[in-house]
Amino acid sequence: MIVESIVTTVAPDGAVNIAPMGVEWGDETLVLKPFLETTTWRNVSANGVAVLNLTDDVYIFAAGAIGTPSFPTVPAKVVSGVVLEAACSWRELEVAEVNATPPRARLTMRVVHHGTRREFVGFNRARHAVLEAAILCTRLHLIPRAEIEAAFARLRIPVEKTAGPREWEAWRLLEDHLRRGLAG
Repeated sequence: MIVESIVTTVAPDGAVNIAPMGVEWGDETLVLKPFLETTTWRNVSANGVAVLNLTDDVYIFAAGAIGTPSFPTVPAKVVSGVVLEAACSWRELEVAEVNATPPRARLTMRVVHHGTRREFVGFNRARHAVLEAAILCTRLHLIPRAEIEAAFARLRIPVEKTAGPREWEAWRLLEDHLRRGLAG
C-alpha cells in the first residue's frame, strides 16, 4: 500500500529538505522511491537516514509539490534528522537496502523510532482533492494541458463544498502554480 507522507532529510551542511512522497508502507520497514536527481536522494545517500512525517495539513503537500518550502521542525529523537512540527506522527528511518537503478532509487528503510504528537483526523474531500491536485502539479510536463485543466475543474468541486481556510490556501497556491505552468 502507498501512503502519502512528507519526508524530511538533512543535507551535510544542515539544510532541511521537505518533500511530499508516496511510500510503500510497512510496520518495520518502509520503502522510499526518490528520483535520483532529487535532494531527498542526495541527502539520504549522504547520511543514510530520513524522517517520514504523517500530517493532515495539506498545505505542506501543496507547497512541497511545487517548490522547496520551509516549515517549523524539531530534532528527531534517534536519527540525525528533523520532525515537522505539523506532524501528527512520524517514523525515524535508517537505510537497510539501496537499489539505485535509474530513474528512481528504491530505499528500504528500517523504522528505528516512531512518535505521535496528536491524533491524525484524516482527510476530508477537500484535503483529498488538494492532494490529488498537488500530484498533478508535479506532472505538468507529462500530462496534456486539457487533461490537467479538466481534472482541476473536477477537483475544485469538493474543495468548494468541504474546504476550510487552510485547504483553500493550499488550493489557491496550486491553482496559481497551474496557471503559471500552463502559460509557459
